[in-house]
This record gives sequence, C-alpha cells and structure tokens, in this order.
Amino acid sequence: MKQTLSIAAVVAMLSLASTLSAASTWTGKISDAACGLSHDTMTEHGKKGTDKDCTLMCVRGGSRYVFVNDGKVLKIANQDFKTLQQFAGDTVRLTGDLKGDTITITKLEQAK
Repeated sequence: MKQTLSIAAVVAMLSLASTLSAASTWTGKISDAACGLSHDTMTEHGKKGTDKDCTLMCVRGGSRYVFVNDGKVLKIANQDFKTLQQFAGDTVRLTGDLKGDTITITKLEQAK
C-alpha cells in the first residue's frame, strides 16, 4: 500500500513538473512551409507584395503556417489558432509547447 502511494506521488510530481515547464516564449516570424526562411521566391516570380501577402497566398495555396526562430523553421501543430492569419508574415512573441520540431501555440502577440 505504501509503495503504491509513493509511486502515485512520484507520478503526480512528474506530471506537475512537466506541465509547469512545458510552455516557453520565443520571438520570431510567422511564415509558411513553402517559403520558410525567405519570401524571395515571390519576387523571383515577378510578384510584388509583403511577407504577409506571400504567407497568406501560400497558405491559401495549400501550404501550412510555420514559425521561424533563430534560422530554424518550426511546424505549428494548431493551424487553426485564432490569430495566425492576423499575424502572417509578422514578427511575433509566441508562447507554446515545443516537441521536436513542432510547436503548439498557447498565445500569440505582436512583438514589441
């Protein structure tokens, strides 16, 4: 009985620790998987526009939103996050959980 309670206590503490340390905050750009780090492809094809225009156009064409941070392109798990479209192409502060190369967003706001 004591051993069962001890194991349950350890499991509960580990669960709490992983929950508390799971969310982190980064500053970076919301882009799309087709362009990733750079939207130069848009201008190479003779199209003019902003990073926002390019990101939205690529997403409408079937690409997925990504988060670019320190030269790394990270997938976004929750593509339906309410403000992704609003901040497409913008520099943002993103709070979320990173697992491997995929982020699940919990908060997204304009970078200051």
